[in-house]
Amino acid sequence: MSERLYFEDFRAGQVFALGTHQITAEEIIAFAREFDPQPQHTDPVAAKSSILGALAASGWHLCGLSMRMMVDGLFGRAASMGSPGIEEVQWRKPVYAGDVLQLQAEVLGSRESSRADRGYIRMRFTLSRLGKPGRPQLVMMFVSSVIMGRKPESA
Repeated sequence: MSERLYFEDFRAGQVFALGTHQITAEEIIAFAREFDPQPQHTDPVAAKSSILGALAASGWHLCGLSMRMMVDGLFGRAASMGSPGIEEVQWRKPVYAGDVLQLQAEVLGSRESSRADRGYIRMRFTLSRLGKPGRPQLVMMFVSSVIMGRKPESA
């Protein structure tokens, strides 16, 4: 599936593996210092006494990381035109330095737009921590619609 993907190429039930990423303490702290400067994200010592029990990634960091993985793993080769927004986001488990994360996208459905050049793809994105083989642990989930260009007439 290396060719360009269009609205017509997405079907309910499809699952796309969008890659993995091992998160580091340095990137957790750097993101948090800039965008979410709370002690559980910026200070490993203070984080130990937080409800998270250790230095943990900000949920907003996970959202940004997921966006990068979505572009690299799918939208960079698709006719994505953006998104009207996220319906919901849930941070289920803390993410700690050293965790290996995996992102997947599941197509929930699609609908045509009133504009002939596009349609809407509704997707569920799940970010999981990889651990024991076959036992990923859900750490974040969000549902979003994506505006996807339609196949050109000549295609």
